[in-house]
Amino acid sequence: MIFVGNDWAADHHDVCVMDEQGSVLASRRLPNDAGGITVLHQMLAGVCQDAGQVIVGIETDHGMWAAALIGAGYQVYAINPLSVRRYRDRHHLAGTKSDKADAKLLADLVRTDRHNHRPVATDSAEVAAITVMARAHQNLVWMRAGQQNVLRAQLCAYYPAAIEAFGEDLAHHDCLSVLLRAPTPERGARMSLSALRATLTRGGRQRHLDERARQIQQSLRAQGHLHTSPASTAAYAATVTATVNLLISLNTQISDLQTQLAQSFRTHPDAEIYLSLPGIGDITGARMLGEFGDDPERYASAKCRKNYAGTSPRTIASGKSHAVLARHIRNNRLTDAALRMAQGALCASPGARAYYDHLKTGQRSHTQALRALANRLIGILHGCLKTRTRYDEHTAWGHRNTLPA
Repeated sequence: MIFVGNDWAADHHDVCVMDEQGSVLASRRLPNDAGGITVLHQMLAGVCQDAGQVIVGIETDHGMWAAALIGAGYQVYAINPLSVRRYRDRHHLAGTKSDKADAKLLADLVRTDRHNHRPVATDSAEVAAITVMARAHQNLVWMRAGQQNVLRAQLCAYYPAAIEAFGEDLAHHDCLSVLLRAPTPERGARMSLSALRATLTRGGRQRHLDERARQIQQSLRAQGHLHTSPASTAAYAATVTATVNLLISLNTQISDLQTQLAQSFRTHPDAEIYLSLPGIGDITGARMLGEFGDDPERYASAKCRKNYAGTSPRTIASGKSHAVLARHIRNNRLTDAALRMAQGALCASPGARAYYDHLKTGQRSHTQALRALANRLIGILHGCLKTRTRYDEHTAWGHRNTLPA
């Protein structure tokens, strides 16, 4: 067996090649391009004839370089950087660090401790595409939430009537269309019902036009708000207009990407199983599939899948102390999707609702009960994927006495 440590960076890779006895056979810095991967293949071909006997340790499982290593037939282990840092402390107590030393450390790690790690999963190209789109969609949603907070701060400074008129959802098309036409309190107060109806129609509203227009007009014409100077109002109006245009663009991009993501997700063979679970729709299902992957051998058990999702508790026991805490080192994207699934299941599944209520009666907080429900649903999902069967309410919850008749 040949062991390779690959310390990667944006523009280069430090590589260390080691044999079974721990002797360094080669060490070199390679560029992050096709020429670099070709040189690495040539290095390994000189010491090993079978690509299956090459074991690579690297701190990432994505990117073109990692894909090239997997495509060449090497056994690739993606080592968590936190594990690498703690493994480094076993050998260098002074805290020294270098890229060349890290490459040797990774080679030594997969030589001696690879039984404590798992090879990189061989997910399909379809799920890789879903992962890219799902993460991009979530990034845009997070970006929209940030710009919505910016808009709220701007309106608080000079236009509080707009916040009263549109409430919490300042990224809604009603709010954006009105602010784009009336970015100042004076212009908002002068808008007639017909103008508001026309503005809401252009923004996309089709139902309850008159009622919504009257509500907005009443809020915009409310008395008792403080006012800023004309110069400050004009300045804030300019910044609000820029933020509104940015939010309109984000809404459009999110909607377009959401359509493509849903279409790609529904063509995947696992989509039917994901969608059968309560609380999972196209977007939540796509996010979970993208983060879990579709390699059937990736998770050895339901517990492994729960641990990766970050929904299972962690136990800290030492001497007389014993504590059960939530996991904070986790895949935050996957945890967010799992909690959304659990929240939706409260209305879609009587068994899930009964389980949640049972946890609440045991002095659990809403967050704790929701996380426990998500943990249980992920275990059910694991069983459905293993047996290739759809979710069944009675099979999932029939063993519990709390299930309603």
